[in-house]
Amino acid sequence: MQPPTRLLRLLPSMTDAAFAMPLVFLFCGMKGARTLLGDGDTGWHLRTGEWILAHGRVPDRDIFSFTRSGQPWFAWEWLWDVLFGWLHLHAGMAAVVLASSLVLALTFALLFRLARRRSDALVALALTLIAAAGSAGHWLARPHLFTMLFTVIFYSILEGTRGARGVPRRLWLLPPLMVLWTNLHGGFFVGILLIAAYAVGEFGVLLREASDPVRRLALRRGRDYLLTAAGCGMATFLNPYGYRLHMHIFTYLADGFYRGNIMEFQSLNFQSGQARYFEILLAFGAAAAFVRLRQGRLVWPLLFAAWAHLALYSARNVEIFVLLAAVPAAETITEGLRTVPAMRLAAWLQRGLQSLAGFTQEWNAFDSGPRWHAVSAAAMLALAVLLYVPQAPSAWRAAYDPKTFPVAAAGELEKAGLFGGVFTEDLWGGYLIYTQYPRGRVFIDGRSDFYGPEFAGKYIKAMGAQAGWERYLSRYGVETVLLPPDAPLAGALKQSSAWHLIYDDSVALIFRSARAAPLPLQRVSADPPGGGTQSLAVHRKDL
Repeated sequence: MQPPTRLLRLLPSMTDAAFAMPLVFLFCGMKGARTLLGDGDTGWHLRTGEWILAHGRVPDRDIFSFTRSGQPWFAWEWLWDVLFGWLHLHAGMAAVVLASSLVLALTFALLFRLARRRSDALVALALTLIAAAGSAGHWLARPHLFTMLFTVIFYSILEGTRGARGVPRRLWLLPPLMVLWTNLHGGFFVGILLIAAYAVGEFGVLLREASDPVRRLALRRGRDYLLTAAGCGMATFLNPYGYRLHMHIFTYLADGFYRGNIMEFQSLNFQSGQARYFEILLAFGAAAAFVRLRQGRLVWPLLFAAWAHLALYSARNVEIFVLLAAVPAAETITEGLRTVPAMRLAAWLQRGLQSLAGFTQEWNAFDSGPRWHAVSAAAMLALAVLLYVPQAPSAWRAAYDPKTFPVAAAGELEKAGLFGGVFTEDLWGGYLIYTQYPRGRVFIDGRSDFYGPEFAGKYIKAMGAQAGWERYLSRYGVETVLLPPDAPLAGALKQSSAWHLIYDDSVALIFRSARAAPLPLQRVSADPPGGGTQSLAVHRKDL
């Protein structure tokens, strides 16, 4: 009997499918590595990590800009910066892409395992894939991927306590995990809110139960959840900035300027492809909340009320909502499917539902055996080979997309010996930090919390070519401007006799002040493309 058991362990499982499907989505349905590197913020994060490794400390002053050089700065995701900066130093950008892909794959494999505890395997897999598609808009090689992963880890541990007679000791794993989460990404407050919801759910038992033993157990469990939440709260102060980090994050999130001008803090575009998957989970999540409320189970109704509101309010919260909603949605659908065959239905429909139930049970039995997850390991190995193989297809090239970022234009500036002092959009600022630091400094980048609302507001007006943009550029001694062709400021610069268009490759335009020394750049195109509208929102921040 031993050989068949070993063979079974080598066979693929549905956990392997959940692990591999985000990779399939990313590298076959999206742009692969260029999707993960679709944000300039990755660049300054990597350079921050390399700076920390070189200096042995976390920076508390700006090191990247010439507009606010030396001003106080919170490098609050420093641990991600160090980990991925080390990978970048020793194995290149391909290692950054590979590690980010692994975090995504682990997130959805663990989410499937969590949903599988309470539902049929096929239903759990389907809801996991819907959640993956609903969160794909934020699949970027940035620290927030760890908030997705830690949300699922915390959720798994908390769900594992459901129905237990006492409070499992595994709850005390959460404060040490919170220390890691706090230093990896600023979304650590999600974990504390999760624990608080479970505490309130236990205290809610006191409102509906008259039995003294049940009430005492609920009171003890609720107390322990609160103690765990308090422990996690204290753990968040174990960061290089102490309580000042919390004050900084609160001030940042409470400022209405950012909510009105940072695109991902605004509501989801319901005409986007991501929206349909969010809507599916919103509907099933609402149904699950209704069913559980009737059963007197308050945790998911509380989480649904909070995170559905936050997801509708800000697209940045959609990824958290879909991760949380997949589990109760899968459980509710499974309960519904199991009760349907017992209903009085037409004979043909009854037979079909019974066949489906039998098929599902067979899959459950097949998937319940132990596995070595060799398929998941093989998938990561194959991805690593494709990322490092020479002349790989574009989806497997671990480099910034030259159709989105000013790759050629920045190269021309470097050839001309110009590093720093360039005015460009914040998205491209992070890219320039990646390519030019420490030789050059940028005007602005994606660290919106650092630059502040006053500076960012003036930057937005300048990008929109509003009155006073000439004085604004002159104030900072800007002699070179690097912009996409559809930026309103690019149109104003073309019309100004004080500026000359000296480079155009259809992705980026370079303008040079008429008063400045000429640069020996080779102009690629004589007729720059026009039209279009540039979004003036400050670029997204890792929250």
